[in-house]
Amino acid sequence: MTQHIILDLSRLLWRAERFAPTGIDRVELAYARHLIATVPDRLSFSGWWGRMSLLPPATVTAMIAALDRLWSGTSVDDRAHAVVRGLVGKLRRHAFLHGEKQLRAHAAGLRNPPTYLLVSHYRLHRPQPLMRLKRDAGTRFIFLVHDLIPILLPGHVPPGHDARHRRRMETVMGLADHVIVNSAGTGAALERLAAETGVSLPIHIAPLGLDLRPVAEWHEKPHERPYFVCLSTIEPRKNHRLLLRVWRCLAASMGDAAPRLCIVGRRGWKSAGIVREIHAMTELRALVEVHENLPDRAVASLLKGARALINPSFAEGFGLPVAEALALGVPVICSDLDELREVGGAVPEFLDPHQDEPWRAMIADYADTQSSRRGAQIARLQGWRAPTWDAHFARVMPLLSDGS
Repeated sequence: MTQHIILDLSRLLWRAERFAPTGIDRVELAYARHLIATVPDRLSFSGWWGRMSLLPPATVTAMIAALDRLWSGTSVDDRAHAVVRGLVGKLRRHAFLHGEKQLRAHAAGLRNPPTYLLVSHYRLHRPQPLMRLKRDAGTRFIFLVHDLIPILLPGHVPPGHDARHRRRMETVMGLADHVIVNSAGTGAALERLAAETGVSLPIHIAPLGLDLRPVAEWHEKPHERPYFVCLSTIEPRKNHRLLLRVWRCLAASMGDAAPRLCIVGRRGWKSAGIVREIHAMTELRALVEVHENLPDRAVASLLKGARALINPSFAEGFGLPVAEALALGVPVICSDLDELREVGGAVPEFLDPHQDEPWRAMIADYADTQSSRRGAQIARLQGWRAPTWDAHFARVMPLLSDGS
């Protein structure tokens, strides 16, 4: 039985005006791109802006194309940003003015019960509109769960987010016909949570694809100081303070030979203290720089010239930057987490995120142009294969076509 799909784009309605996406933003955009290209005849869109509503498909399609241009460029494009702002403004007004009644009537009027696809966690803690869709139209639900970090490690999220995320997962467990997860680690954590409540969930592991476009081969400039890239939201869970401590030691021990650190990512929870610390360290002003709004091709170009990507995170659901770096042929030094081993296999250097000295020693080694350890990782990279969106959707599309 061919299923009509309603794709929830609430997160993009909320986030579209930003110059650079997070990982979850990328996922929602990738799903929109793929479904518009492959099943436009059985696809509708919904979104929340004050109220849940059906969204006009032509405007959504234009917004997705404009967002793709904005987020994949080589530099910040103010004209592309203005186009996105205009389109997302129209969609927000439509959602607010038309509301949930239009969406429920559309779902109930379809020949077969539709499949509602929500690939962010957006507003899952307030499931009443979704429950009414189930009641009025017999709607099937497919959710993508990115992680259970707020539940498992509540100290790494804002107060109250653990309870909110638990409510989100209760919605998933109560409504899901299928659940997609980005890694085996996320799937195992969700299975344990479901078992606690006596729920059996049909969970499907589908690693995420990559959006960073290939860039021209990067050639090291003579006498340029080597550098490392940390690509992540600036927040305590990502463990930027370990890097600041390490770079203070490198500056003291290596002097003018110390490498640079390029932090790439938007500001998140409790980022203000981390950024203030960066600016307050006079010994690091020539070594540490922060880039908050780099589009994809600029990020890829910066990564391509790095001695390594460094990721000292305390917890991850998938580890997209690790996959992106390896796909570009860039070595990775990262935390020893199951999810990052799942992505990187035997290629990266895995270190304890609670111990500074191994990070300092490894970074100093990789900064050396004659580093044999770095050369060995580049050799290991030859056997690594990047996850792709084609492989992801090969696992997901049968769920969207099957009415069972």
